[in-house]
Amino acid sequence: MLVLKCAACKRKLWRYDKIGPGEVLRCHKSRIQKMYGSKMDGHKIQCVCGKDVGIDKGTFYKMIAKAFTYSGTKRNN
Repeated sequence: MLVLKCAACKRKLWRYDKIGPGEVLRCHKSRIQKMYGSKMDGHKIQCVCGKDVGIDKGTFYKMIAKAFTYSGTKRNN
């Protein structure tokens, strides 16, 4: 499980089940376990501080690489 946080204000965004060793470029909506502090503005995903962290692409969020940090472990299946 990974916990994604806003790079600007360090608030938790969501808890995500990451499968595989790669970078977090997409967050599939079905793997998000818990939402903490994010809001939608059209197709953009924003932290409550107003920083854009991703773009809604239907079944997943395309993440903006410099806008978030994460901690935790990835599943290597």
